Amino acid sequence: PGTFMMGSPENELGRSDDEVQHQVTLTKGYWLGKYEVTQAQYEAVTGSNPANFKGSNRPVENVNWFDAVNFCEKLTEIEKAAGRLPEGYEYTLPTEAQWEYACRAGTAAALNSGKNLSDESECSEMDEVGWYGYNSDNETHSVGQKMPNAWGLYDMHGNVWEWCLDKYEDYPTSSVTDPVGPDTGVHRVKRGGSLDLIAGSCRSAYRNSYSPEGRDFIFGFRVALAPVK
Repeated sequence: PGTFMMGSPENELGRSDDEVQHQVTLTKGYWLGKYEVTQAQYEAVTGSNPANFKGSNRPVENVNWFDAVNFCEKLTEIEKAAGRLPEGYEYTLPTEAQWEYACRAGTAAALNSGKNLSDESECSEMDEVGWYGYNSDNETHSVGQKMPNAWGLYDMHGNVWEWCLDKYEDYPTSSVTDPVGPDTGVHRVKRGGSLDLIAGSCRSAYRNSYSPEGRDFIFGFRVALAPVK
C-alpha cells in the first residue's frame, strides 16, 4: 500500500495528453511478478505456447487480454489446490494503477531508473532498462537482462506490452483511492511499451489500450498476487 503521483508532469519529454498527473492511494498490499510471464511458465499452466519469438525464457506474446486473464485464473486454481496461495488472495492482472506504482518504485522520472530521457527516440537511459526499437533487433529478449527497478522488477519498460485489468478512460484530475477503471467501454489498458517503439512510448507514465480480443507478437503480461476483489 502507498500513495504516489500517477501520470507525468507537463514538461516530461515524450508526454501524451492522457497522462494528467493525479494522486493515487492504494490501500491493499499486493505483489507483482518480477518478470513478464515467460513462455515456459505459460506452457506449464496452459499446455500451449502461442509465442511468435520462441524461447522458454522469453516473454510469452501473441496473447490477448482474455488469454492473460485465463492464465491467472488457472494459476490461482493450481496454487490453491497445492496449498500455496495465501488466504484471500488470487493471481490476476494488475490494475493500471498497481502497474504504474510498481513500475515507478518510488521514482518520479520518465523511467524507473530515476532518469529522464535525453532524447524522445533513441537514448542511453532507455537502453539501460529495456528492449525497444533501437536495441531489440525487432525481436523479444529473455527476461531479466536489463537493469531492474528499485523493487527488483525487470523489463517494465519495453520488450512486450503488458495487459492490465482496467478498461481505458481519461484520468481524473483529483486524487483517487484504489482505482479500477470504468465499468463501460471496450478497450483494455496495456502498459510499458514494446520492442518496436521509441523511448518516449516506453516511459513509466505512457498509456495505451487495445481491443481485449487482439493478439500481437508484442502483447504479453505479468501477474499480480492481490486480494480477491
